[in-house]
Amino acid sequence: SGPTTEIAEPDVPLAGALLFDDVAESDWFYNAVKYVYEAGLMQGTSDHAFGPYTETTRGMIVTILYRMEGSPAISDTSEFRDVTTRAWYHDAVVWGTGKGIVSGYGDGTYGPGDIITREQFAAILYRYAQYKGYDISVAEDAALTFADSDAVSDYAKPALLCAVERELIHGMDNNMLSARTGATRAQDAVILNAFCENIVK
Repeated sequence: SGPTTEIAEPDVPLAGALLFDDVAESDWFYNAVKYVYEAGLMQGTSDHAFGPYTETTRGMIVTILYRMEGSPAISDTSEFRDVTTRAWYHDAVVWGTGKGIVSGYGDGTYGPGDIITREQFAAILYRYAQYKGYDISVAEDAALTFADSDAVSDYAKPALLCAVERELIHGMDNNMLSARTGATRAQDAVILNAFCENIVK
């Protein structure tokens, strides 16, 4: 089958207060969702749903960072055959690849609909922080001490060290980092909230 060219826009703006039926004040991600929603970084997946347990795609992540930059005007077109000019993520992908924040698979595709893993998200945020000139240094003796640290891809280790050290990413149950599992929208909100508070400042 050919490359995917049509992916539904995941973010539906809501008017007024935080009115997501699937986000309660008692949820561990409530404050983070409120933060990213009010900052205009993430919206809803439908009229009154945030979709906290929905996994995030590569198209969504680069779009969030593009919004953080104020959605600058883009005149170029995408080099990827699976990113059409009419796609909602087109300008974000063009911007992100041009700044060295995201990249394709080396076969002419970007994979906008592919689920992004926790380590991929950390790496993209790390490159975004480098692009912005933020301080992402970590202690010399910093190390990943999770039960599954050996499963972290080499390219993602510096990014995850920074993310863990700056408390953007925390371990899961049983001291597992779960670096290669898909990131959910709730996790994205928490990570982005912490990124803005602990690194952007």
